[in-house]
Amino acid sequence: MRVKLGRPDLDAYADRFDVPPAAEGFSVTFLGTASLLFDDGDTAIMTDGFFSRPSLPRVALGKLAPDDARIGSALTRLGLHHDAGGHRLAAVIPVHTHFDHVLDSATVALRTGAVLTGGPSAAWVGRGAGLTDDRIQVVTPREPVTRGPFTLTFVESTHCPPDRFPGTITAPVVPPARAAAYRCGEAWSVFVAHTSGRTALVQGSAGYLPGALDGCRADVVYLGVGQLGGQHEDHIRTYWSQTVRAVGARRVVLVHWDDFFRPLDRPLRALPYAGDDLDLTMRVLTRLADQDRVALHLPTVWRREDPWAGLR
Repeated sequence: MRVKLGRPDLDAYADRFDVPPAAEGFSVTFLGTASLLFDDGDTAIMTDGFFSRPSLPRVALGKLAPDDARIGSALTRLGLHHDAGGHRLAAVIPVHTHFDHVLDSATVALRTGAVLTGGPSAAWVGRGAGLTDDRIQVVTPREPVTRGPFTLTFVESTHCPPDRFPGTITAPVVPPARAAAYRCGEAWSVFVAHTSGRTALVQGSAGYLPGALDGCRADVVYLGVGQLGGQHEDHIRTYWSQTVRAVGARRVVLVHWDDFFRPLDRPLRALPYAGDDLDLTMRVLTRLADQDRVALHLPTVWRREDPWAGLR
């Protein structure tokens, strides 16, 4: 079968980059791929924290290590250095342990004082990067974890097919290491609840376990769509049903659509058609969102946004 060349044009979806901007107080900031900063002004939590974004040739042929300069630049921009007067980052949460999620998680935790919070595979990555066990929390599925005003609940999920590096991590991963060392590990649907009443589901990978989210509720879903455009439309529709419909969400913000081999100091672009088809994903999800009367958005990188604005 002939491979489609090029990549989707994000300008075609300019009207979707319209998540309401945040005023003072609570915000969510998109940081590329599935990295999100939830911040109430005093306490913050972050999914993944993937800032190094090594090039495709490096991933394919070389070994990977956190890029200290890129991580430092991002944390400075966010005001999250532990010793720089910024407020404390309470938790770094890898949604699974492929390199494009977990490569920098432990380094971000080390630099900010946060606790690496996730599955056993994430814990091994943390140990390999130098985190001590008092800075690592291995979660129990469906058992809430409290971090200040935030409550996190981890529900078992699965990676979107194909999973190029399947399996769990059972020993420390010491960088530099091959991309294949970062096996998927435990994939999570992460529920974030705040004492203000705000609720969100972070679905970092476009996979699902049938019925896993039944009975759970979230007003907002940050929906991972990486590789979703390579699936049959039936899979896309079922994925929406098993995530967005299952939790009764009223707003959906799509993540993991950007080319994560490109650094964050350059404009984001979509993954090439050879790896994904964002155009197909947008066509199907737009129809489903219109049918369910759900607001569908793309986030703007680095911008403090309030996805709950106008929902109450």
